[in-house]
Amino acid sequence: MPQSTPNFINTAMAQPLPSFSLIVETENLLNADIEGLSCSLTSLVQQTLSPENANEVLLLDSGDAPPHLLSQLCDRYPWIKVYAVPESAGYYQAKMIGAKAATGEIVVYCDSDCIYEPSWLENLLRPFADNPEIPIVAGETMTRGVGIYNTAMVMAYIFPPFSGETNLAPDTQYFLNNVAFRRDFLLKHPIPTQLPLYRGNCAIHAAHLTSGSIERQPQAKATHAPPSSLSHFFWRFLLIGHDYYWQTRLNRENPPQNGNGNPSMNKANIFYDRLRCAIAWDIRHLFFLPLALPVAFCAVFLVAGGYFLTTLKPKALLTTYQNLLDESPT
Repeated sequence: MPQSTPNFINTAMAQPLPSFSLIVETENLLNADIEGLSCSLTSLVQQTLSPENANEVLLLDSGDAPPHLLSQLCDRYPWIKVYAVPESAGYYQAKMIGAKAATGEIVVYCDSDCIYEPSWLENLLRPFADNPEIPIVAGETMTRGVGIYNTAMVMAYIFPPFSGETNLAPDTQYFLNNVAFRRDFLLKHPIPTQLPLYRGNCAIHAAHLTSGSIERQPQAKATHAPPSSLSHFFWRFLLIGHDYYWQTRLNRENPPQNGNGNPSMNKANIFYDRLRCAIAWDIRHLFFLPLALPVAFCAVFLVAGGYFLTTLKPKALLTTYQNLLDESPT
């Protein structure tokens, strides 16, 4: 069964936490179950550090959530402030707009398709109070669920299983659904928004930061929904391949000075490490693995296909996907 997450914060000895703002996007609702937003907000309500302590909780509205749902959520969670961003704003543009609008010393990013463990927020903020030199604290995000499909996604999707570690450690990456920045640092070193990527701008951003900028807090845990439909599965993994191509190309054209853009671990080691961590977190993954592997291989095949197609026509895949979204009924 999943391990419980201890909270190692000694509040009697701790320094006061800095002021903070929470930024929640709704753009992911294009592909996710809309009920996921309510589940995500409920997980914020259950935090050991209440979101009511935030300077503001900005729910970025890019037109992807129905107005009646936003109204219901505001009635249920009065600490939410709906903040309109242009419908043309992409995921990363909306996130940076939120950072500029925030007033807290720390900007905390969370997503509508993630569920956060109760001590997540407190554990994510604590390192900033303990060390005023830390600019970025990244939590750990893992794909949610156990079963044939979910186990396959734990092995193949973007997010690695929880490490099982307990101490703060330097890292070279972060996920924008579970990370906190000193606001001044983020505005000085903004996430690039005008890149030919679907997702992955944060990987380019992390690769070009000064070494030691990112600290990983394994006690700040979140779970992310897997692709929610066959269409979502198909396009998401194709676009992962598209993004891998562009990340490689961009890092080759503008090499990271800190070397973060060139991970040394090979694919076999990545698979083994994921399997080890997944089983350590929940032994049931081991029993579902034989049936999950074909699904995981399909995902890997799509990633390889997306990479290959993008080498032939670098912008065609993402353009096709965006056109499909524009043509789909709202």
